[in-house]
Amino acid sequence: MLNKGKAHLAGKKLVIYAVLTLATLAVYRQVSQFGFMNFDDNFLVFENSHIRSGFTFEALRWAFTTNHADLWNPFLWLSYMADYQLYGLNAGGYHITNLILHILSALMLFGFFDRVTKALWPSAFVAAVFALHPLHVESVAWVTERKDVLSAFFWMLTLCLYARYAQKPDAKRYWLVLAGLFCALMSKAMAVTLPAVMILLDYWPLGRFDARKGNRILWQMKEKAPFFILAAAFAAIAFYVQYFMPSTRLVKSALLPLDYRLINAGVSFAAYLEKTFWPLGMAVFYPFPVSFTAQQMIVSFTLISVVSVVVLIKAKRAPYLLTGWLWFVITILPVIKIVQIGNDAMADRYHYLPSIGISVMVAWGVSALFKSESAGKYILLPSAIAAVAMLAVLTWHQCGYWRDSVTLFSRALAVTKNNHVAHGQLGQALLEQGKNEEAVVHFDEALRLSPDYPEVYNQRGAAFIALGQYQKAIDDFGENMRLMPEDSNPYNNRGYVHIKLGKYQLALADFNKAIELNPDDAHAYVNRAFIYLNGGDTVSGCRDARRACELGNCMSLQQAQAKGFCQNAR
Repeated sequence: MLNKGKAHLAGKKLVIYAVLTLATLAVYRQVSQFGFMNFDDNFLVFENSHIRSGFTFEALRWAFTTNHADLWNPFLWLSYMADYQLYGLNAGGYHITNLILHILSALMLFGFFDRVTKALWPSAFVAAVFALHPLHVESVAWVTERKDVLSAFFWMLTLCLYARYAQKPDAKRYWLVLAGLFCALMSKAMAVTLPAVMILLDYWPLGRFDARKGNRILWQMKEKAPFFILAAAFAAIAFYVQYFMPSTRLVKSALLPLDYRLINAGVSFAAYLEKTFWPLGMAVFYPFPVSFTAQQMIVSFTLISVVSVVVLIKAKRAPYLLTGWLWFVITILPVIKIVQIGNDAMADRYHYLPSIGISVMVAWGVSALFKSESAGKYILLPSAIAAVAMLAVLTWHQCGYWRDSVTLFSRALAVTKNNHVAHGQLGQALLEQGKNEEAVVHFDEALRLSPDYPEVYNQRGAAFIALGQYQKAIDDFGENMRLMPEDSNPYNNRGYVHIKLGKYQLALADFNKAIELNPDDAHAYVNRAFIYLNGGDTVSGCRDARRACELGNCMSLQQAQAKGFCQNAR
């Protein structure tokens, strides 16, 4: 009889694993047909010569030493290189990798909570909400957010390893847990909160505090010290790279006042809670509001205070409420924008791991209200299935907005106000489609909302080139240079205008400057090769053409070979 019961339970678990996998595949299958976005995917992946080189010694060295895009996430770069080996620049393959990592994370999440709580259906609910919540579309459907799903994969793996260690502590299992944390941190620094989450799990559901005799604080400090030291080291690296590198100087010059950031943190915190239960009006970018109303501030801080007080009062009888609430608070704290990194007020992707805490509160809190087997069977289970199904429909719909950049940023403009980034990126997407006049309209609006937006000057300058308005283009590239002197793109683009105007010496000076600022700028080498070859300097021209080819742009080299130059070049 006992074996029959075990077999029946194992069968239920197998069905849950299968349903989680198939449901997530059904909702997200469309991403395999999506392309890259014009928002970060370019310089992270398809224009990144180090990614396109595949697994070489130089590429591996770069992955572990670069701060490209103000990131130090070596495993992120390695995963992109692996994708390039498999798929080349077929964006669908990169999306599939994201989806596989997301599914595996959901399955491990279910396995972890089922193992440590022996509560099958609440564990399944937590995993299903994680897998199918609309706010998680950004992390899964955006190639740039590989760091989210990759870090989450190692986060869940670490939890599973920690469950094994907690049930039977030994040195080997301890070091495996530490290795799991290391891998999560190498993927994204947001995993710095994982050691604190381990302490919460010791409280509930692992119950290690109750089983421990003696000084519990000293025991936790001794056991968790290596985890916190490792997390602190990665936090320091991330803070330095994102806040003190040259490319972030413009952001630092536009830092918002501390009191404003604190108010935004409270309002955003409440907004994440609202969107957890009412996931509508999502956008790829949320600009900082011009101001906050008194009602927003009062409602937000009252909500946070009330929930916190209730959780503390109920902590002894309902420990899962405290664990879930603190999971949410602790994991979202590094990205709540008190320390301003970037110019977005909040982001859907920041909800990815913190949401698990709210799901835990709901799953075990509601289960406690329906203690009878019949109520659970006829009320709770159908209600949970209906809620998850509704989330799945919303997620499928939200996923569709990520099919291309025009759709994505048009949606952002429809659901947000004064969104300068969405105007700028939509303008860029329209420019890539050859809709130059429409693009200029959006660039103008982006600069009206944010006059110190350097990238848009560069993009609008490119649109003016296409429209034959060369002096306007030169003026815009000059503004980009003034606002962001470390950026090589405006020099390269202005050099191209000088070629159009027959000013080859001025063009050569701009290309030299672009290469000085970015030695891996293939376009600048192509353009400088054109100047040299057309000026009769075949030695310099062939050298630049070869370098451009090494960086992934062989156009000038092929043309030079066709004309009889560079015969010994590959």
